[in-house]
Amino acid sequence: MSSHSYGDMLLNQLSILNYKNIRQADLSFSTKLNCLFGLNGMGKTNLLDAIYFLSFCKSAFNPIDSQNITHDEEFFMIQGDYTLADDVHEEIYCGLKRRSKKRFKRNKKEYTRLSDHIGFLPLVMVSPADSDLLSGGSEERRRFMDMVISQYDKSYLDALIRYNKALQQRNTLLKSELPPDDSLLSVLEEMMGQTGEIIFNKREDFISRFIPLFQSFYAVISQDKETVGLQYESHARLGDLATVIRDNRPKDLIMGYTLRGIHKDDLVMSLGDFLIKREGSQGQNKTYLIALKLAQFVFLKENAKVTPILLLDDIFDKLDAQRVEQIVKLVGGDEFGQIFITDTNSANLDTILHRVGSEYKLFGVEGGNITEIEQPQNV
Repeated sequence: MSSHSYGDMLLNQLSILNYKNIRQADLSFSTKLNCLFGLNGMGKTNLLDAIYFLSFCKSAFNPIDSQNITHDEEFFMIQGDYTLADDVHEEIYCGLKRRSKKRFKRNKKEYTRLSDHIGFLPLVMVSPADSDLLSGGSEERRRFMDMVISQYDKSYLDALIRYNKALQQRNTLLKSELPPDDSLLSVLEEMMGQTGEIIFNKREDFISRFIPLFQSFYAVISQDKETVGLQYESHARLGDLATVIRDNRPKDLIMGYTLRGIHKDDLVMSLGDFLIKREGSQGQNKTYLIALKLAQFVFLKENAKVTPILLLDDIFDKLDAQRVEQIVKLVGGDEFGQIFITDTNSANLDTILHRVGSEYKLFGVEGGNITEIEQPQNV
């Protein structure tokens, strides 16, 4: 895997007020590895989620912003101090008061559209919730593609927003009591065809370049024990997309929604000759997901020309020692930039950290309180 020297992006400092169970935190981080220990439910994941929020303008776990405010408080605030390539400092601020609009600022200047911020601070998170990629519906796998592509390609996010708007309007017409206006349906179908083709081509390009990366990561972590595959399925392969959608209109009118289009795209995930969700062991599933996410990381790095921040939430659970060690060796290498890892067992990480020999900081998390653990100085 290539090691270009890209601009490393670093989160130097983070301040949090009233985000989930974290009432107050002011932290400064290592430029390489940051490890958070603590029992489950203590707030490790909430800290990672706050970092995620500053990249994506939303929580990784709860899309309803106001529910992320600490129970008896009126607002939350998250602020990050970043260094981008060429030592440029960026201050990103997000604040939300109950019953008010979320405010997002870059260097004290408020964004007019949140979508303008997406991709500015590329980030990849690996967490137990990723298992939905294997076991969940196709929307989880589309979200995975959207998440990667929209971080390096603005026109993709734009086409996606326009497609979804047209889809929503078409579905509203299909559901209405009165027979819908044909010409209006035709306009929406054209719009979906046009934006859908853009999305399809970009997804196809992404997957074809992504597969070899993914397979090579899987091979390293599993030490070549199994082979894996990924296949992209789309109605856009059936012909001109607008025509495909239009031809299905009689069925859609009966159902009351749009049955064909890129909003039904899927990724077929396989292990050997079988679907992984049917055949994979827990360790294989976990390896598959981690390989997907590490490939996502390298792909973003090469396409966004910035080294993303990597968040690893409780990823060592259900993996044997060899796989754990392969992963830590990988992420401790030069390919990766700044990393945040959570684990319930500090012994786990301690041994690995010493072996990797990267610079690191340790934090203890208990009941939403986060404290840096001083390192014993090597004598």
